[in-house]
Order: sequence, then structure tokens, then C-alpha cells
Amino acid sequence: MSKFSVLLLLGSLSLPAASLLPPEPDQRLAREIYAEMIESKSGFTTGATTPIAESVAARLKAAAFPDSDIFVGGAIPTKYNLVVRYHGSGAQKPILLLAHIDVVEARREDWSMDPFQLIEKDGYFYGRGTSDDKAQAAIWVANLIRYKREGFRPDRDLIVALTADEEGGGPYNGVDWLLKNHRDLIESDFALNEGGKGEMINGKRIANEIGLAEKTYADFRFEVHNKGGHSSRPVPDNAIYHLAAALSRLAAYNFPFQLNDVTRAYFAQLSKIETGPLAADLAQVAHGDEKAMERVARQSPGMNSMLRTTCVATQLEGGHAPNALPQLAAANINCRIFPHDTVEHVLATLKQIAADDQVIVSIKTAEAKAPPSPMRPDIMNAFAQITDTMWPGVIAVPEMSTGASDGRYLRAAGIPTYGIQGFFLDRDDVRAHGRDERMPVQSFYEGQTFLYELVKRLSSEPMAH
Repeated sequence: MSKFSVLLLLGSLSLPAASLLPPEPDQRLAREIYAEMIESKSGFTTGATTPIAESVAARLKAAAFPDSDIFVGGAIPTKYNLVVRYHGSGAQKPILLLAHIDVVEARREDWSMDPFQLIEKDGYFYGRGTSDDKAQAAIWVANLIRYKREGFRPDRDLIVALTADEEGGGPYNGVDWLLKNHRDLIESDFALNEGGKGEMINGKRIANEIGLAEKTYADFRFEVHNKGGHSSRPVPDNAIYHLAAALSRLAAYNFPFQLNDVTRAYFAQLSKIETGPLAADLAQVAHGDEKAMERVARQSPGMNSMLRTTCVATQLEGGHAPNALPQLAAANINCRIFPHDTVEHVLATLKQIAADDQVIVSIKTAEAKAPPSPMRPDIMNAFAQITDTMWPGVIAVPEMSTGASDGRYLRAAGIPTYGIQGFFLDRDDVRAHGRDERMPVQSFYEGQTFLYELVKRLSSEPMAH
């Protein structure tokens, strides 16, 4: 029996029944904070996180949190972060509860509604950031105020950090800035962050994921320079054609399959809830069967990305006039690198794929690699137990994120980070970063209860690591 199977067996122990929804006053509070955050334009490139940080600070002060326990600041005046500490007995090291308050840009003309207004319609909350990541940000704040009102006395401090620029990283990233400038504010035993999600199929909750690792983010550039010339005298040596051929070879290439402890456990657990041939294939994937990996990868882009490094063209530029041969053609290649892989290996592979000495391949950005977080029994058991109590029959699944989150900064700095949310979304309707982003209303409030119960459990002394 695997280590994680033992944890799941322990996690199936019965617990007192918990209501799926928080008390109505706490629902109203969370929704009110949620609306304020959604309606504050905090787009990564054009918006500001400072108004949200300052608004939350004012709300916390009104809830009797002392000024000395609230920090608002950041790299530049528009990119402020908020950190608040709720004091416990100090018997254990603090827990960091993290969420980012910046969002991917959204244009009104691309959406069916105003992306910067919280709209409740047909059982969903719509708005930019409803799932990534303002739901968790709002709930951390609402639950912290609830603990304060109820007089909850944890065995460790609870630290909530709402941060800037997760979506683009760079010099104003809030977690990176806090680690470099105010690490004492967020020093903790471990962190809970975005990343893990609940999966539904046709409205049925099937799995609750806990993120233990994530891929490394990197951008590469394909670039072709040419002397150009008059378009009335075309020649085969065209910068756009060189680039197009290289991109065509990239589109046809697949990086080799890989597995690690987290993804093995992921596929093993998924095999228990799938049906038909897919269930057998997932079980075989967990044991390293490459033919099964090939079948699973063809069937699901999400599972394909769990099995290998991926690289994809995301932006193009080229040409300087409609009546001239191009002097430049370039593309951005976005890669999500498997934890066992390296940026240097991917760069070498991309050069081999381009297979053209006129296509210059270079690294634009590359995030630091971060180690996976350990499967701590206290965290894994609490996660599995509360999942089973709230949603009987839903399994707990360890996950490697195929995207990237601020957890990479914390893991690299020695603070294990766990992607835990408890929000259930339809497997085939995840709209983060896209048009008409939304969160099921029921999932929002159930997630509020899940996170409330989980943090209480993890901040009680018997759950010490």
C-alpha cells in the first residue's frame, strides 16, 4: 500500500457532520468582500492592487484587528500587498494563508458582461478574478474576521497575505518582495495557497485536489532577421517563412513522458473514479506504461500536460510594411517545464526543433525551480478527512500544477506550500484567464466552509507535524 493510500485510509475516519454552508452573516460578509475585490480593477498591466489592500486593511481595523498587526506596502505605490496576523498561543509556528489580488487583463468587448462587476446569474458568480484568485482572497479575510468574532484561540498564529503581481511575476511580485524585504511578516511552518481545485463532471463532485508541486514557467523567443527588400520581388529567403517552418516543427514535437511521486499518486487516484478503458489506462500510467501514457495524453490536454514538459507558441511579431519583405519575424514560446527537467535542456531541445541557423532561439524569462512540498500526515489527513465529511465519496487527490503560482517563491525559500481551495469547478469549463470567468455560487460558499474548517484543524495542537 502506498504512503498516500495509507493517508487516505486514515482520512476516511468519521467526523462530526459539518454544514456545507457557513452562517448567513458570514456568507454575506464574504460576498461583500468578494464584490469589492472583483470591482476593483487590479489587472496586472493596467490596474493596481493598492486599493484592495487598503480597503481590506480598513475592514480589518473595523473588526478590531490592531494597527500593529496589519501591514500595507509594496515595491511601488500601485502594487501594495496586505499582511495581517491573527495571534495564537504560539505553541506551533504560524500558518501562512496566501492569495493574490491582481488579475489577468479583461476587455469589456471580449466579454458578455462587464468583467469588473460581480454578477450573480444562473447559479454562478461572474467577473474577472472570480476563480483566480479573488474568491480565496475574500474568504481568507472573511474567515479571519469570523475567527476573531468567535474568539477562536489557535495554537499558532494565522497570517493572511494578499499579494500583487502573481500573474506576471517580475520586480513587483508581492511574495518575492515580502521574502526579500519583510520575511519576518510571512515566516511560517507552511503556506496554503491557490492551485488545488475540486473537480466536477456534469455537476457531480468527484475529486478534491491538493497541489504539492508545480511546473517551472519559462518563455523563449524564436527570432529571424533578414535584409528584407521590395515585396514586388519576392525570394525564398523570407524571415516569416523561416519562422513558420520552425513553428510547424514545434507544433509536431512532443517532449518525452515523465512521472514523479506526485503525478504517480495523481493518476493512481484518478483511476479509482474513472470508468471504462480510461480507468485501466490511468492505473497503468501510474506504473509507467508509456503506451497507456500515449492514449491518455491524446485524450486529454490537461493530462498530457501532467505527463511532460510542454512548449507552445503564444505571440507573433514580424514585418514592418505591407509592401516590403520582412526584416524580422519572431514568436514567443511559452514552456511549462516538468520538475525533473531543466531550462537549459529545454533551450537545447528548442534549438534542435528549430533546425535552422537563421532562427535564433533564446531565453526571455525563466522562473527558479522549486522543490515539491512533502506529504505531511497532518496536512494530508486533515485535507482528506474534511473532504470526506463535507462530500462523502469524493476522493482526495495529490496534484502537480501545470501552471505556476506564488508557491514557487515560498517553496524555493524553504516554506512548503500546499495548493488547497475546496472550490469545485466543472472539469471541462475552467475559465480562469479567459472570457466570462465564473465561479459556481454553491462552490464559493462550500469553499468558505472547507477553508474555515481546515485552518481550524491545522491550527490545533494535536495536528502538530
